[in-house]
Amino acid sequence: MSPEPVQALLEALCRGEQAAAEKVFLHYEPYLRQVVRRQLPAHLRTKFDSLDVVQSAWADLLSGFCEAGWRFPNAASLRAFLVRVTRNRFLDRARQYHTALDREVPVQTPELAALASAEPRPSEQAQAEELWEKMMSLCPPEHHELLRLRRQGFSLGEIAGRTGLHEGSVRRILRALARRGAFRVSNDPPTGEGPGA
Repeated sequence: MSPEPVQALLEALCRGEQAAAEKVFLHYEPYLRQVVRRQLPAHLRTKFDSLDVVQSAWADLLSGFCEAGWRFPNAASLRAFLVRVTRNRFLDRARQYHTALDREVPVQTPELAALASAEPRPSEQAQAEELWEKMMSLCPPEHHELLRLRRQGFSLGEIAGRTGLHEGSVRRILRALARRGAFRVSNDPPTGEGPGA
């Protein structure tokens, strides 16, 4: 926005026009948010953001513009005033949250530990079971035991020892099954979109 329209907005703002206050806010809001972002440390970003600070400061400024009859000689004075008010509001918020952060203690309970478990979620278990069934259906019956042993975590050498096959044969069979499974899964039509759909 060029200086002339800003000056015209400033004059309308000084007359107490509500529409002018809204336009001034929209004009300065990106700059004021940048002022806050530069000072906002990472540990406070989870508590509030730059828009919270700017909107909070602006809510108080509106009454000053409309009721108290504040006057500004030029746009530079208005901008400096807005920056000062926004920085003060940011410092107030930061002080409030610093006190809260100093008092925060991480809660360690068995229930929370269970939530952070390394166990797969039910949806992941269901997906794994579905994939397992698909692999078993693609696999010839004579190779089912290989897949079961691999799923249980046996190494290729251990599978070879249990099945009587050579380790290279086990590797070759498992790779072939993996390729066949990947090809079939990627070429399956999406549900409801097959040839008969």
